[in-house]
Amino acid sequence: MSTWIFLRGLTRESRHWGTLPELWASRGLGQPLLIDLPGNGVARHVAVPATVHGMMEAVRATAHASGAPGPWRVLAMSLGAMVATHWAQAWPADVAELVLINTSMRPFSTVPERLLPLNWVALLGMAQHWDDRVRCERTVHRLTCERLDTREADLAAWVAIAQSAPVTRKAAWRQLLAAARFRARTIAPTCPTLIVSSDADRLVNPACSLHLAAAWRAPNVSHIRHPWAGHDLPHDDAPWLCDTVAAFAQGEKKPPGG
Repeated sequence: MSTWIFLRGLTRESRHWGTLPELWASRGLGQPLLIDLPGNGVARHVAVPATVHGMMEAVRATAHASGAPGPWRVLAMSLGAMVATHWAQAWPADVAELVLINTSMRPFSTVPERLLPLNWVALLGMAQHWDDRVRCERTVHRLTCERLDTREADLAAWVAIAQSAPVTRKAAWRQLLAAARFRARTIAPTCPTLIVSSDADRLVNPACSLHLAAAWRAPNVSHIRHPWAGHDLPHDDAPWLCDTVAAFAQGEKKPPGG
């Protein structure tokens, strides 16, 4: 069985997957290889490329150095999904399967779709108060999570992560610049590809995933929607995500219970 690689998004690292890796393994999907984008987590001291291509090269080098044999299956969200898409399109022999969660990319979506305008003021406030991690993490939670029963525990964990492995303002800006500049190829990746979107995503318009699925209309591409989760779907409903990917890997097209 091919190893799964997990890639998170803008300024987030492997610990932000929360319970997903453990649950993933318990569902028989194998122990995932968690790789941080340059500037985040264990890669926080790595210079951040201002392009998705540069990030892909860093991730690819880490995968090859890990000892886990390829081709790999990649589950990625947001900026990580852009990196994964570029990887699959540039090096198709490396990637056996793709799962892209709540992502957006040119030329398929507009700027207001890729980052909902209602959030621009909040994100500007984060940039201005970057060192106030309690404030910033509360903003991130509000914009990305619909499940609120674990909010205080989430915030405590996220602040601790930010304090132990801080992402610099410069790194965050370069990641944002890379995401904004990235332009995917209009032809779908050749590997089986599952696009997953959250109907209640308040950071990125779920229409971005619809546009992507429509543009990549091909027998190997599927799109599944979660009815209530926010942008951070792995946080909001990790069991659903595990079951959905397991079904897709077995060739099923419908979500669990669908």
